[in-house]
Amino acid sequence: MKQSKTQRRFRIKRRFKATVSGSSDQPRMSVFRSNKEIYAQIINDETGKTLAAASSRDKDVTGKGSSKTEQAGLVGKLIAEKALAAGVTAIRFDRGGYLYHGRVKSLAEGAREGGLKF
Repeated sequence: MKQSKTQRRFRIKRRFKATVSGSSDQPRMSVFRSNKEIYAQIINDETGKTLAAASSRDKDVTGKGSSKTEQAGLVGKLIAEKALAAGVTAIRFDRGGYLYHGRVKSLAEGAREGGLKF
């Protein structure tokens, strides 16, 4: 029986979550990608708190990039700014079951350019 895309993604996400968790010194950056938007948040899993969040719906990003991939790069830079302001320099990247390709890769590269280490 063939799995749907979302079932496959959740299976990968569950397997990935068993190995990657955020701590106070290295929180987890979680990525969610919908058909139109992309969202990222930095989470400390020990306390269950979100330290920083950014998305392509934020005022700083909306309408700036001509493609969704470019907007994802801007979201990466924005989340890096917010993380550095919150005192976070190193993170663990949680791609959320998506392939490290396209918009997810662009977001990660934008975060690296913004100064995050992972």
